[in-house]
Amino acid sequence: MPDWVIWLVALAGPAVVTATLVGYSHQVQRDYVFIYLGLVAVVGVLRGMWPALASAAISFLLVDYFFVPPVGTLTIADEQDIVNLLAFLVIAGVVGFLASRRRRALLESQALARQLREVNSELVRLNKEQAEAAQAALRLARSEQQIRALQEADRLRRELLANVSHELRTPLGTILTESTDRSAVLTVEVAERRLATVAAEARRLEALVNDMLDMARIEGGALDLDLEPLGLDDAIAAAAERLRHASPKRVVDWDRSAADVEVLADWARLGQVLDNLLANADRFAPSGSPIAIEVSKEEPGLATIRVIDRGPGVAADLRERVFERFIRGDPKADPSESTGTGLGLAIVKGLVEAHAGSVALDQSPPGVGAVFRFTLPLAPDRAS
Repeated sequence: MPDWVIWLVALAGPAVVTATLVGYSHQVQRDYVFIYLGLVAVVGVLRGMWPALASAAISFLLVDYFFVPPVGTLTIADEQDIVNLLAFLVIAGVVGFLASRRRRALLESQALARQLREVNSELVRLNKEQAEAAQAALRLARSEQQIRALQEADRLRRELLANVSHELRTPLGTILTESTDRSAVLTVEVAERRLATVAAEARRLEALVNDMLDMARIEGGALDLDLEPLGLDDAIAAAAERLRHASPKRVVDWDRSAADVEVLADWARLGQVLDNLLANADRFAPSGSPIAIEVSKEEPGLATIRVIDRGPGVAADLRERVFERFIRGDPKADPSESTGTGLGLAIVKGLVEAHAGSVALDQSPPGVGAVFRFTLPLAPDRAS
């Protein structure tokens, strides 16, 4: 409501009340003070203390002139009327003051409510900006993760091409050299030697291609397993016999009674796991030292197999990466390590995990080289 309207009510309101009360009986006139006090209270609430005091002063003068004998003058004949008018003036002032305080408290509460609304709006805006910033940060983190993944994929691709080209170049070069060399007289002995070299390098190429195909199947989730209950002792015996043909001087120590358990596995793939681990141990173990295979039941429903050699072990900086593709040790530590495709342990990991098992490199006790451990699920009738 505009201020001039409030001031108009404060100044003209007592006159309107007086004009109304003059026409009533003397009984109503004795109660006039309550009407004036109400007017003062309303003015105090609407505008504040000063309009209320102005309205109280005007009301005091009008009451004295129209209702206090002698009527029509501003003189007061009765001392009681003086007391009554002064009391009215004080009460009117107090009512105006209290009403003005009420108004001030109301204005302060409205201002506080407005501030709270502004703060709430600001909080909503800040929360929205924070949420947008968090989403932007998340999108940035995802983009950075995708970039790192693409960079890692590109690095692996280039590394794979480099390793594959290196692995292919050596046997292909040997095959080409042996099959096209016409510098020497071709005797039966030379031809047999060349054919044997070509056949060996062709087998090396075949092993590389097979390993790469196996890795592609494992990483693509296209590996098919023919799972069946089979004797672990039979699989170990067959793998040890295959190693004996490849490395006649190598001895494989194992306990048939401890390995007399049935596991749920694919015969060919389990043989591939054992062959790769034994071939890896054979490359690193000193000549004449045995390779040990230990079988135990350390976890419910699982058979635990360890392949242990007495070689130099795995370097500390390679322990976390030993099951990655083309990860090899220092050739200076063991030149024989340069043989093989570099995919054997990565294939072991993929095949074991495809059997719902796990593979790890254990800590080696003193005097022992590498200790490779893997688990396989027991056959249902032996799982208990």
